[in-house]
Amino acid sequence: MFLAEEAVQEVSKIGTFDWFMLAFTVLIAIGFVRLLSARPKKNLFAIGFTAVSLGLFLLIDFIMITKVWLA
Repeated sequence: MFLAEEAVQEVSKIGTFDWFMLAFTVLIAIGFVRLLSARPKKNLFAIGFTAVSLGLFLLIDFIMITKVWLA
């Protein structure tokens, strides 16, 4: 009985919120590339804000994958 309960706990390490975090990271990265490739006039505030957001989301994803998924 205890082995079955432990096996169920091992399967459920990745939650729905984790997939949303990864999806938002991809969306922010796409937006960052589009902001950098803007031709006539670049919005420096938007580029800076997106860079900080992307860095934070990448850090959170790294912690999420190393501490939760691989633990």
